[in-house]
Amino acid sequence: MLDKNNITGIILAGGKSSRMGTDKGFLILKNKPFVQYSIDALSPLVSKIIIVSNNPDYDVFMIDRIEDVIKNAGPVAGIYSALEASSTEYNLILSCDIPLITSEILQELIDFADDTHDIIQMESDGKSMPLIALYKKQVAKTFYSLLQQDERRLRIAVNNCKVKNIVLDKHQIKHTMNVNTQTEYKTVENEYND
Repeated sequence: MLDKNNITGIILAGGKSSRMGTDKGFLILKNKPFVQYSIDALSPLVSKIIIVSNNPDYDVFMIDRIEDVIKNAGPVAGIYSALEASSTEYNLILSCDIPLITSEILQELIDFADDTHDIIQMESDGKSMPLIALYKKQVAKTFYSLLQQDERRLRIAVNNCKVKNIVLDKHQIKHTMNVNTQTEYKTVENEYND
């Protein structure tokens, strides 16, 4: 069992939300912004939380915010920046657009941590979820090397590491739904009410 003091929670909130037309972290579900759901799910499991975003509006949450070290390079740069800023070996990484996420699902990632794997990530229907995952700090070196080669695809970056996938139970799948469109937003609102 990992010690909470050796885990940092990292929320990636830097994505351009062209399909939503707004910053997804500030979308509201039941009078609460999406990013607050991420904060609430991470808080019981980590010693500190970092938000990765160039948007100073996130400072309202009174949580350390860092900006991407390498601008406009997507989640690979966001994760690299966060791992560089982190002072812990283990880092729970979560994108800000998964409002139904629970501490229980994140705890599973921690429970499956081992000495062999660099990344423990969720998987559903054969699809891996690198933005609901536990990363070791050492992954920063690999991601930096790939960024220097102008590789920005997260799946390629993740596949350059030792990865373990944790398959979600059917009842957990709805809790990992991310919101990229208005249709998905409405679906999440309906799921929350179920």
